[in-house]
Formats: sequence, C-alpha cells, structure tokens
Amino acid sequence: MLGIRLGAFGFLLLLALAGFSPLPAAAQAPAKGIEILVGMPPGGGVDAYARLVQRHLPAQLKGAPTVVVQNMPGAGSLRSVLALSHAAEDGSVIGTFSSSLILQAIAAPDRVQQLDFRNFTFLGNIAEDIRVCYVRTAIGIESLAAVKTSPTTVSFAATARGTSGNIDAAVLRNLFGMKIKQVDGYEGSAAKRLAIENGEVDGDCGGFGEIPKAWLDAKKVHILVRMSPTLVAGLDPKIPYGGDLLSDAGDRQLYEFLTAPERLGRVFMVSSKVPAERKTALRAAFDAMVKDASFRAEAAKARLEVLPMSGEEVDKRIVALYATPPALLAKARAITGD
Repeated sequence: MLGIRLGAFGFLLLLALAGFSPLPAAAQAPAKGIEILVGMPPGGGVDAYARLVQRHLPAQLKGAPTVVVQNMPGAGSLRSVLALSHAAEDGSVIGTFSSSLILQAIAAPDRVQQLDFRNFTFLGNIAEDIRVCYVRTAIGIESLAAVKTSPTTVSFAATARGTSGNIDAAVLRNLFGMKIKQVDGYEGSAAKRLAIENGEVDGDCGGFGEIPKAWLDAKKVHILVRMSPTLVAGLDPKIPYGGDLLSDAGDRQLYEFLTAPERLGRVFMVSSKVPAERKTALRAAFDAMVKDASFRAEAAKARLEVLPMSGEEVDKRIVALYATPPALLAKARAITGD
C-alpha cells in the first residue's frame, strides 16, 4: 500500500513531490498517550468529532491516557492518512479524515498514490455525515428545479479537489443538471461558512450539523436537497432526498456509490500493523465511548449526531465498496473529474 516501506527519506520525498511540507515532529507517535491526526482544518465536522473523542476516549482506556489532537489538512485529508501509514504501530496514533477520500482511493487510486483503506484497522464510525445542499435565502431560490432554470449560475464554495462538498456539487451538476459553479480556494467548512455569510458565494453542500443554528432559525439559508436518506432532529422531512429524485436505475446506482462514503462520515482508524490485543482494546474502548451517557450528552449539546457503527461493520462496508464494478467506477470518475 502506497509504497509504505519507503523508509523515512523516501516518505519525505513522497510528500515533497506531492506538494506537502515534511511532517511536523508532533505527527510522530508520542512517548506517552494517544494522538489523533485530523485530516481537515479546525472548524468543521471532522475536527469537531475528533475533539469530542479527545475528551471522552481516555475514560474508556486503561490508565486514562492523555489524548491530543493535531490538525493535518492537505489534499483532501491525504496528507494525514499518509502520516498515519508511517506512524508508530502501537496504536498510539489514531486518524480521522474526510470520508470522500475513500471514494477517490477506490475510483481513482492513482490520484491518491494507491491508497488502500483495506490496509487500515477501523475502530468504528460515530455517525453518518448527514449532508445537505443549501443556498442563501437572499438569492430567491427555493428548489433544485429553480437552480436548474435560474438565468444565472449559482456559486458554491469549494475546498480541495475530491472533498465531500465538491463531490456533492458534481453530483448536482451531472446527475441533476443543476447550474452550479464552484469557487475554489476555501480551506475548510469554517472558511466556506464565512464566505456565505459575506455573500461571496451563494451556497454549499455540507454537514447539516455544521450549518449555524442561527441561520436556520432566522431562515437565512434554504436547504434544497438531502444527500442522505437519514433524517435527524431539526431536518425537515419535506426536503427531498436526492436518491428519490432519480428515475433511472443506473443513475440511482451511481448516486448511491458517490454518496456511500458519507455513510462512513466520522470514522476513526489506526495502522493495520497494530497488534491484535491492542486493536481489540481500542475497538472496545471506542464502542464503550459512543454508548456513554456523558459522551452522548455533549454530542447532543454540540449538534453532533451519534449513529454509531462498529469497526467490524466499517471493515465490511469498505470491502464491499472495493468490489464496485469497473464500469461504475468509470462513470464515477467522469462525474468527479478524476
């Protein structure tokens, strides 16, 4: 996988060729405690869940070890996953990342240096990434049909190529015929929200829980479509689910594949080389954490959904995604531009 046996010099060269700076010293496994590498910048859902885990995982582990978080954005989370691949093999480094990277690894492995997620050990998934696409109410658009017939192109904020928001927007353009222009250059969810607030762009596709509650209460944004069929508190069931709007079976199958990583939205993993005993302990701790009342109470207060999935179940879903037929992968690449 990824030429993992590169050695230290080879790995630094790989990062340099990919346009990344060398890993900071903190990315290496700490002498004590646990480090969580976060593949996205602060202010978004990936980071919020990582910090929730940081506060609650220690109580479920022997000795209540210190857990620290390090944000390592870059290439849609690729940088952090590469770092995890070369981290210590004792389970002291945990990774979480943008789940859309899974789609790229399957559909366009050359783009992500042959990254293979079957070569990691998943601890579990806290929740789906309940994603929606929305626009500022001020632009006067209230439905997907209105986007399609709008005399002007609607602009959506965009981050790195291959991230979930970019893929969702590509789905809207290619499967639904929406007139959407993506404006590149935003680092993450927080930067995109600021751009929407300032009127720099018209909308975005992002996690429902990441939309400021004040925006929803004041009706400053209008949600056009749900990318996931899962309904959660506060999400109007009258908002259409994208998959239900596609009458063609082939388009529906393609939609399901392109949005499948969102069902694995908040996954945490370690190196596959972690000893079996340590892997079992970490998975048990993760399972206990997501059931803990204090964990769920803090998650609810922060509007972070908890819809947990075991590490074993994540493993099965990853394997199933890698079995996607080549013809379907080719269609996915045509939509995402990989």
